[in-house]
Amino acid sequence: MRKYPNETNFCARRASSYGRNQNTVRFAPAIKLGPVTHTIFIALVITVLGLIYLTQAAKITGYDYESEKIDQEISRLTDEKEDIEVENARLTALSTVSSSEVASEMVEPSTVGYVNQ
Repeated sequence: MRKYPNETNFCARRASSYGRNQNTVRFAPAIKLGPVTHTIFIALVITVLGLIYLTQAAKITGYDYESEKIDQEISRLTDEKEDIEVENARLTALSTVSSSEVASEMVEPSTVGYVNQ
């Protein structure tokens, strides 16, 4: 008869396929899932992966809209620069300069001299 009711006997001999500090017992899970539960679980995983994919695609689309807005701003500023260049050329034209108030007060020099090099 055993001394203790929960006493277990262990075999001192090791199986050749097991190394040191490795369990030789296989534990069975307490919860068993059926085929319907597995199908629902796989559908849930696919749905979550699809949502992750869609959020990543939406981020890329957001970057596309932002880059398009920046391109529009660049083209607007380029047009504005060209308009300013045309205005500058018009304001500095010879006819405008010669008919200005400053030019009308200028007089012709009496003598012109050149510096020899």
